[in-house]
Amino acid sequence: MGKAIKLIKNRSDIGAGTRGSDLGIDAIEIAAINRDSDYFNQFEFEDVETHNESIYDKNRNAFAKRIEHVVEQCTRVCNAVKNNLEDHFFPIVLSGDHSSALGTISGIKAAYPEQTLGVIWIDAHADLHSPYTSPSGNIHGMPLAAALADDNLSCQINEVTPETQQHWESMKNIGYKGAKVLAENLIYFGVRDTEEAEDKQIEKLQIKNYKVDEVRFRGLQTCVAEALSKLTHCEVLYISFDVDSMDCDMISYGTGTPVPKGFDQYEIIAIINQIIQTKKVVCIEFVEVNPLLDTKGNKMAETAFEVLEAITSTLILPIE
Repeated sequence: MGKAIKLIKNRSDIGAGTRGSDLGIDAIEIAAINRDSDYFNQFEFEDVETHNESIYDKNRNAFAKRIEHVVEQCTRVCNAVKNNLEDHFFPIVLSGDHSSALGTISGIKAAYPEQTLGVIWIDAHADLHSPYTSPSGNIHGMPLAAALADDNLSCQINEVTPETQQHWESMKNIGYKGAKVLAENLIYFGVRDTEEAEDKQIEKLQIKNYKVDEVRFRGLQTCVAEALSKLTHCEVLYISFDVDSMDCDMISYGTGTPVPKGFDQYEIIAIINQIIQTKKVVCIEFVEVNPLLDTKGNKMAETAFEVLEAITSTLILPIE
């Protein structure tokens, strides 16, 4: 790879509907300690300032909860990612809730404004809602709508206040004005829990979703190779790994929105490692480990660390 790894730790969960994912990074570090691993001593790291105390604020934006603070947090993440890319680091972003991915994508695009960005989104959820369509108002379900700069107004169900509209426009323009990624350069793996508005967006925008059953039936290597062939024109790639892409019954319920019938950790490792082989990946993000919801001790964090350690080994090995 030729670049030193930098761990960017973003302990923020203000975009989620359930508290606790801000503790996910520490849970992963505890998993490493319990495995007698010195992983977190091997790499430089940067802590991103958070605004978790905003949880106590009275919410004024019902269809985009705490959006003004999420904009601020995503801007911080954007700056951290951009600065580290420009300093020739390979950022591995460890975040709480998935709203952070907008900051990461914005930072990549800000660092490489002239290059085409491809996004591989490994998740149980499509995260394509906007404040106009969201049934919950939780912004961890909106990062891709902001990154695509597409509000999906044809599926609007919410009357959004001017204040929320203003913050949402700011959110769509963090780091780089307008869309950071085109729909044709976004590929899902494992998405299986969506709402109607998202289904219509996926169909309209023709976003490819490699579902778990398809990956297992056609073969993992075949599906990943096909996905990469769709992104051959992309100069840089970003991988976003939400742990709820894994099977909650098999692995753990230690995540904000667990969904059954997902991947196992070995499939996740294989998917990410095959993508790394392209030499185009410039940033990887892990999100949504929530130890407060884990009914198996620290199982989700332990599994996330297993994935983290395995894919890092691939990153630091010379690629033939």
